[in-house]
Amino acid sequence: MPEYRWGILLAPQEENRVIPFGEHYGDPAWQEVPGEHRAMLRRLIVIQGDTEPASVEQQRHLGKTAPSLYDLRNLFQVNVEEGRHLWAMVYLLQKYFGRDGREEADELLRRRSGDADSPRMLGAFNEKTPDWLSFFMFTYFTDRDGKMQLHSLAQSGFDPLSRTCRFMLTEEAHHMFVGETGISRVVQRTCEAMKDAGISDPSGIAKVRALGVIDLPTIQKKLNLHYSLSLDLFGSEVSTNAANAFNAGVKGRYRETQIDDDHRLQNSTYPVLKLVNGEIKRVDEPALTALNMRLRDDYTQDCAKGLLRWNKIISLAGYDFKLALPNVAFHREIGEFKDVHATPDGMLIDDATWNKREGEWLPSVDDGDFISSLMTPVTEIGSYATWISPPKVGIDNKPGDFEYVKIET
Repeated sequence: MPEYRWGILLAPQEENRVIPFGEHYGDPAWQEVPGEHRAMLRRLIVIQGDTEPASVEQQRHLGKTAPSLYDLRNLFQVNVEEGRHLWAMVYLLQKYFGRDGREEADELLRRRSGDADSPRMLGAFNEKTPDWLSFFMFTYFTDRDGKMQLHSLAQSGFDPLSRTCRFMLTEEAHHMFVGETGISRVVQRTCEAMKDAGISDPSGIAKVRALGVIDLPTIQKKLNLHYSLSLDLFGSEVSTNAANAFNAGVKGRYRETQIDDDHRLQNSTYPVLKLVNGEIKRVDEPALTALNMRLRDDYTQDCAKGLLRWNKIISLAGYDFKLALPNVAFHREIGEFKDVHATPDGMLIDDATWNKREGEWLPSVDDGDFISSLMTPVTEIGSYATWISPPKVGIDNKPGDFEYVKIET
């Protein structure tokens, strides 16, 4: 990728920028780290920085099974940009946090995704990405969490962090595009294959798989997995850490400057989903401590847009099947619902029922083996694997027979 600009890239500095929220609302943005917020800022930068190389580590084997040169080129761009995002966070640690910043930067290189002794800091970034459907789900759902976090950090009163995140967001959009269009192409190809074979029931998994495509119920299971793992990245629904970061002017809300309120939230409330007497109910909590819940709600609304497009493909093909986001209580390891089991519809169930039916809702070993069996590389120019449709438009409007990657033999 000779045209890619590698380096420390920041959005242009806004003249006379002020802190847009919290106790410092209206004060001039900080150009240096304020001493009283040093530890909090460093921690947020380290957590964000830790996710960037983690996704590259998770995806490092996918080049061996790319379904086309087009997809291989997209994988390279996603990985290169994530690598540069690591540099962006390390730059802040090195320049503004002295010796402890340099030590934290070294730790970012020591940790490894899935490593037993030195794993990455957040659970979703220690999961495997064994196949290209997982990659598309990851870039759609997990990179979208990254988008929400970067938007919140882009509001920061610490101006170098704000400028860094604002530039990163321009690249993050491409990752989610790869995910959304990738899943669209998988769904499209499955529907085409079913239609050509005269299959009217999408739930006939064996018949659909015999066509060499991924059945819609398995796509739903993958969706359930990646969406629920990504929800955990938002942390607990009620969080004093989130409240403290907001009050301090360190981390704001999604599109903070477009929200019509006092940007201090001292007397505001926000509805939070909680477990009350064995039922899932909305409970009003102080808006300051409910910031994670609000950000997660923004995330869910953003995720739903892609499902509308995928379901339109299925509907236009004439099939009565809808992909859906599972309930927020489903398959959770962090937050209000971590100690209970729930179905994708939000029905609370006991351990025995969960153990019996988990394979209906989450990918099984057999599902993974089937998808892996499809993952054979396609390197001929303009050709695509049988389980995925070509893109509607090439990268930068390149023609269908463009050689996106030159492979030396």
